[in-house]
Amino acid sequence: MISNTSDIPLLAGGYINIDTVKTATFLGDRRTKIFCTLGPACWEVSQLEQLIEAGMNVARFNFSHGDHEGHKACLDRLRQAAKNMNQNVAVLLDTKGPEIRTGFFADGAKSINLTKGEELILTSDYGFKGDNKKIACSYSKLASSVGPGQSILVADGSLVLTVMSCDEAAGEVVTRVENNAKIGERKNMNLPGVVVDLPTLTEKDIDDIVNWGIKNDIDLIAASFVRKASDVLVIRKILADNGGSGIKIISKIENQEGLENYLDILQVTDGIMVARGDLGMEIPPEKVFLAQKYMIREANIAGKPVVTATQMLESMIVNPRPTRAECSDVANACYDGTDAVMLSGETANGCYFRQAVEIMARTCSEAEASVNHNEMYQSVRNSVKRRYQLPTSESLASSAVKTAVDTGAKAIIVYSESGATARHVAKFRPGMPIAVLTPSKQVARQCFGTLKGCYAYVVDSLQDTEKLNADVMRECRISGVAKPGEPVVIICGTTTGTGSTNQIKVEYVQEPIEGSPQKPRLDDNAAEFNGCTIS
Repeated sequence: MISNTSDIPLLAGGYINIDTVKTATFLGDRRTKIFCTLGPACWEVSQLEQLIEAGMNVARFNFSHGDHEGHKACLDRLRQAAKNMNQNVAVLLDTKGPEIRTGFFADGAKSINLTKGEELILTSDYGFKGDNKKIACSYSKLASSVGPGQSILVADGSLVLTVMSCDEAAGEVVTRVENNAKIGERKNMNLPGVVVDLPTLTEKDIDDIVNWGIKNDIDLIAASFVRKASDVLVIRKILADNGGSGIKIISKIENQEGLENYLDILQVTDGIMVARGDLGMEIPPEKVFLAQKYMIREANIAGKPVVTATQMLESMIVNPRPTRAECSDVANACYDGTDAVMLSGETANGCYFRQAVEIMARTCSEAEASVNHNEMYQSVRNSVKRRYQLPTSESLASSAVKTAVDTGAKAIIVYSESGATARHVAKFRPGMPIAVLTPSKQVARQCFGTLKGCYAYVVDSLQDTEKLNADVMRECRISGVAKPGEPVVIICGTTTGTGSTNQIKVEYVQEPIEGSPQKPRLDDNAAEFNGCTIS
């Protein structure tokens, strides 16, 4: 195989042996983050606490369903659960985005039966009430966008249509039904390979972002159907104009146009989601894994967090155990270099929402345990240097990781106002935990939620670095991260403010002073530090 970020051929499985298979899973070192979609199955406080305890880092609110009032009630319960568990849990608003759907049926019918080989006309008159001969389509430019021989997929691909002819004047497309199918009203439609003339943000999306997301101090936006870099810039302007400039944008790549413009999108976005559901409708399913590896690798080199999503443990919506193929899918995403993996219906609607998070966490931990992180660091660094000369911030981050590797440091401590330094350190994939200290609660949630291997703590200020250093070393000793005499690397700035990181220090944990505190204050809500624990 070819390693995730290097061109050097490597035989897979070099760090796996029989002991690896037999040894019990240790969850304390899990680095890959877990996104959980909230829904009726898991949205009570006690259930949300179970998700947090099992390993949820980011709570996804799917705005394809529900209204502002319902989502706000769920958000309030989530924040109560996070407070109860003393955890930083990031909030993600997933936009509905533009969509193409079939219409309604005549005579009150809720479904129609279609037979293979018959003709079916699609009309852009969305007010038309359809039957098994003719149905409406919400995309007004359908007849001018597709051509003879092209495929149209309906209801997640359960119905395949082939275009026979197009009548632009009438706004109609004649298709041939390729398989027997029963479909209901308002089913989604995909046009593989077609550049669809629809805005990335609908009026609903803008309202959701401005009047719910920004208003409720969310942390992340998953922008659906991003197709070009300008789509991201439009969203960023809306955020900036409405007081939400601190919210990070994760661009969902869901069609071929987005894939073709991926490198441009990557330059302007804050993160990437490999949205394999719709992507698998837009490109051949046997190509999806290639697109996944390509997108993850490029995001790793760019130092942008990447989330792998859709059907990861799909069978656990109804079953208490996943299939072996599903566990392999999660593990392979970790091997590919993903920063996070996502659960959708498994947590939103599944009976086994907690078990789904637990098995995902265990699978991620197992995959990570069989990776040589020192070689991974060198692989990332070499791949980056082949693309561009490292800027100062990345060079400092790379040096901090190299210093940690060379000294056998037990942790890397990052003082960060904006989270940028933390992102640069996480990019180089150190094998030891990264503890981010920041005065911003939002930055803490973003770092803990999206950056591989990062934990986050909120502090009052970063100005007195000497005092912070002493506090951090004490906390590392008390929490068991490092023993007296063991090194910890600290990357910080000699001045305060965004962009001021200019110093790497190696500190050694000291023996406790008689009468000093022995309880980790990182775990205490009333303490100087608030957040999640390292161990």
